[in-house]
Amino acid sequence: MLSTVGGSGRSTTAGLLASALSAMGSTVVLDTGPRLSSPWPAWSAEAGAGLLSLPPDRPLTRAQVHAAASRTPAPGDGTWQVLTDHQEWSHPPLPLPDDPAAWYQLAAIGGWQAVIADTVHPVAHDVLTARCAGCTGLTAGWCQLPFSVPVLCAATTGSGVQALQTAVKAASAEGLPLHRVVVALTAIGEGRSPAAVKATAAMLEPRVRAVVQVPYDPRIRAHGMRDASRLKARSLDAGRQLARAVVDSAQAAWGDPLPAAATPRPRTAAPPRVHDTARIASKKVPA
Repeated sequence: MLSTVGGSGRSTTAGLLASALSAMGSTVVLDTGPRLSSPWPAWSAEAGAGLLSLPPDRPLTRAQVHAAASRTPAPGDGTWQVLTDHQEWSHPPLPLPDDPAAWYQLAAIGGWQAVIADTVHPVAHDVLTARCAGCTGLTAGWCQLPFSVPVLCAATTGSGVQALQTAVKAASAEGLPLHRVVVALTAIGEGRSPAAVKATAAMLEPRVRAVVQVPYDPRIRAHGMRDASRLKARSLDAGRQLARAVVDSAQAAWGDPLPAAATPRPRTAAPPRVHDTARIASKKVPA
């Protein structure tokens, strides 16, 4: 889950997508943001032990990772999970890894079928910084993970779609997989989208996998994704559209059904650290 700038509806879109994907298989959201800037601790209906409970210097088990994850109900009887930092605001900041591989390894240990990473870096700035430094940026790192489908979020405002166009140009110049990208245009209020938003959507549709409109929902604005059963029907439908687009993108790229997950390689050296970068093994993850 990528964004052009802050306030792009990225976390809301991640929640809607997680709620929809949970009907297809076990689903988790990875909260990569710092505690005080993340909505996920407040959005969790049943708090888990949190990321701090995972020892960084010892091998982890699936039970430990699931105990750390919070739970959120989906419509019907389903649930999905969130790996986030549940400490009080006054606790020291929890060091979180930058490398997408470390987060992917954590999700692989948990064994979820669908993994949604709620990232915090602006795409265009990251791509330009990485190019100038001659290294692989975070955006490219997330896109290179096995079965990765980038979801790029932008607000339905003039400045929002302008930032979106810049991000798409930067991604294209860097050779990132636009053919796999799903664009989520998130409304910030009631009413029709501006003409610039409609024009941008029409321009992007031939270049990306899909463009999905995410409507404004006052329930999400007030309470977040804590209780998806009380969201508007059109919001839940947008989540299902996103889920279909993500699964279609993955299957178009890697086949239907997706290839079987690889067995994680055995540890032959020191165990990987949860809060540092780590090498990971491939796992079947549609988002």
